[in-house]
Formats: sequence, structure tokens, C-alpha cells
Amino acid sequence: MRKLNSSHIDSPSNQVQRNAYDVKKQAAESFRSIKGTFDVLPTASSADGRAIAGSAAWRHVERTVVDVLGRYGAREIRTPILEPTALIARGIGQLTDIVSKEMFAFEREDTHYVLRPEVTAPVMRAYLQHHLDQERSVQKLFYIGPCFRAERPQKGRYRQFHQFGVEYIGTDTVRADAEVITMMVDVYHALGIDDLRLRVNTLGDENARPAFKEALQSYLRPFADDLSETSRRRLDENPLRILDTKNPRERELLEEAPSLINFVSTESRDRYDALLEMLDGVGIRYIEDPFLVRGLDYYTETAFELESDLLDSAQSALAGGGRYDLLASEIGAKNPTPAVGFAAGIERLFLALESAGKIPVTDERPDIFVVLVDNEGDAWATSFAHQLRAAGVSCEIDLSGRSVKAQMREANRVGAKHVIVVGETERASGSAKLKNMADGTERDVSLSADEIRLLCIPD
Repeated sequence: MRKLNSSHIDSPSNQVQRNAYDVKKQAAESFRSIKGTFDVLPTASSADGRAIAGSAAWRHVERTVVDVLGRYGAREIRTPILEPTALIARGIGQLTDIVSKEMFAFEREDTHYVLRPEVTAPVMRAYLQHHLDQERSVQKLFYIGPCFRAERPQKGRYRQFHQFGVEYIGTDTVRADAEVITMMVDVYHALGIDDLRLRVNTLGDENARPAFKEALQSYLRPFADDLSETSRRRLDENPLRILDTKNPRERELLEEAPSLINFVSTESRDRYDALLEMLDGVGIRYIEDPFLVRGLDYYTETAFELESDLLDSAQSALAGGGRYDLLASEIGAKNPTPAVGFAAGIERLFLALESAGKIPVTDERPDIFVVLVDNEGDAWATSFAHQLRAAGVSCEIDLSGRSVKAQMREANRVGAKHVIVVGETERASGSAKLKNMADGTERDVSLSADEIRLLCIPD
């Protein structure tokens, strides 16, 4: 008979521990990011089969955005991710798909919240709440951050997505419209995206919209049976939204529809012509598109959209915006506040960068890896690494007590540009050999942070 070792006995305590381990293991394997969201990792990764750039590339894009917008004098604003539901409903419009279908809304006690689906209304809310008109006559505000919409995830569309944008608040001049469009285009040029197509239109002032809506409805009602269910609903609620349709039959019908440009005032037409002249002056090519509208009542005058053939034709928009002089009144301001701005999707931008083969490649390799020969030098290594970092040198040291050979492998793995091996002898003499990992050359150096900085980061 086989003799059982005590280790083979499955005691109750062992069973409990094993069950607890199995539960933890199962939880670790089952917890994943929520559908329609993704993690941005230090290196490039994928989510649901779609490429996600690494965090260094995101930082490069964000720095470029901040740099370009900063040249125009725009300053950053950061609004909460949580906003009052009523603000977004009134700011975007009760009849939009975003409000009716796509908001992440919830309530706590008597307060109704929403995860912001866009940032224009929150920026205007902040402008009014903090009386920013008293600080400057014109506020040039930009933002970068996440937004949330409960829509079906697909390529370039996520439930948590990221936007950057600009809002010029407090001016109604055509120059402001032109400057906002110019800075938007400059961002993409700065990132190497030159395959761009700008579509522009004028919506006229608030007095032109009612007559055009009525004319459009009168034209489309006889064709109601040819419209999609969505467009039939919009025909009564918000007919201008039908102009955005991608349905081929509806696009065909719209070719003979009334054109908004014929309903705008002489002043609006002159304003539009002045904008086109300014765009010509800075060399921005554009397409006049009479179907380009913003379907909300508070939009006026200028409307524009930036597209690229680097994206799929069905979702070719990179950014869009326009003038929205009536938004402030819509969300409770006593008087209209002129404003113009644009918003752009960062995920869409990365799709364009990927298609163009221009995903940013950044060098995050440490300048130096300090290899420690003996554990007795732990305190010295910690102090020396701190001195190097204070001098502006990116530095890594072994944190696992590994052998010299293993530390050298780690230095290679992280792509260290230089390695310095330090033991008791080197610490006593105050000098060591600095190895250039690119060409294998070595040179004697003193264990001085300033000297090593000059060698690792030459001017």
C-alpha cells in the first residue's frame, strides 16, 4: 500500500485557501475594460482588434495640439466630466440622437447627472458661471479630454472617446471665424496630416432659419415615403438634420431641394464672402457645401467641417464646428453671447495618422542604466540615481537585486543608451567606465552627475 505524505492530505483549510485562490484567479481573468472603452498602455496595443497607440504617442499629439493652439493665444480650460443633465439637454437639444439615445445619465437623490457627451456646452456654462467676460473681452479657450456616448462601438467610435477643441467666446467678427478654422487646420499640418478637405457653408442669422425650414419641409413632405424612418422623424422635428444624410436616395432627392444660401440676408452673404476671402488669403482650400448644416437652433452664420480621405468615406470627418451665438441664451444667459469654435476627435486623428504611416515615434529610452555589482551599494546607488535625475538625466537602476548579467539584459531590454557598472572599487575611486550601448565604446568617467550629463546628453 502506498504511503501518503502529509502534503497529499486535503485539509479543510487547504480547500478553503484553494477555493479563494480560484475565485481570485477567475475574477482576474474575467475583469476587462468595458465595451467601447480601451486602455492606453505605455506601448502600442490593441482593443477589440483595433490598434491603440501607446501613451507616448498620445502625449506627443496632445503636446502638439497645446503648442499650436498656444501660438494663437488660446488658454486651457478643464471642465468636470459630470455635468447637469439639463445643461446638456438644453445645450445640445432635446431632439438630437445624443440626448434621446446616447447619454450616460443617472441620478443621485434629487440631482440628475450626465457623463459629458461633448464639451462646448460645459465650456459655455463655465464662462457664464465664472463671469469670464469680466476678465477678457474675448476668451480663447481650448480643452482636451474624454467624452462619453452610449453608441454602438465601431471603428473610430467608442463609448469613451477623446476630444480637443477651441471655443472663442465674446466676439462676433469674421476674423474670429477665420482664425478658428486656421488654427484647426494648423494642428493637423503640424502632425503631418496634409490630406485635408475643408467644407464650409453659411447658416445665416436666426431670422433665416424658420423660412428655410418651412421651405425644406414643404419640398420633402411629398417624398416622405422615400425617406428613412430617421429622416421621416426629423422632417417634423428638425428637418435640417436630413441634410446630413448619407442615404443615396435621400441625397438624390436633396439635389433639387431649396438651398439655405438663398434664404440668408445680404449681411450674412457678405459675411460669408469675407470669410472665404480670408481663407484664400492664408492658402486654405475649401469646398462650399450647401448641405453642411448644424441642426440646432442656436447655430448661426459660419459652419465648417474638416475631412480626410485617409479615413473611411462613411466616417471621413476629422473635426467640425461653427458659430453658435445663441447657445448662451439657450442655457440661461440673459443676453446672447457670440461664440465660435470647433471640436475634433483624437481617435479619428490617430486613424488618419495610422493610415498616413505617421504615428508618432518617441524616444523614451533611459539615458543611463546603473548596474550595481554588490548589494552593499544600495544606498549609494539610490543617491547617485537621484543626483543624475536632478541633473536632467533619465536614469534607471535595478530594483530586483539581480546579477550583473541579468542587469545588463534588463538595460538592453529597456533600450538604455548608456550603462555604467559600479562596484566597491568604483565607489572607492570615484570613477567607472561608461559604455555606449549603440557602438559598444567605453570611456572612463568620474561618478559626477554633471560630467555624466554632458556625455549622455550633449548640447
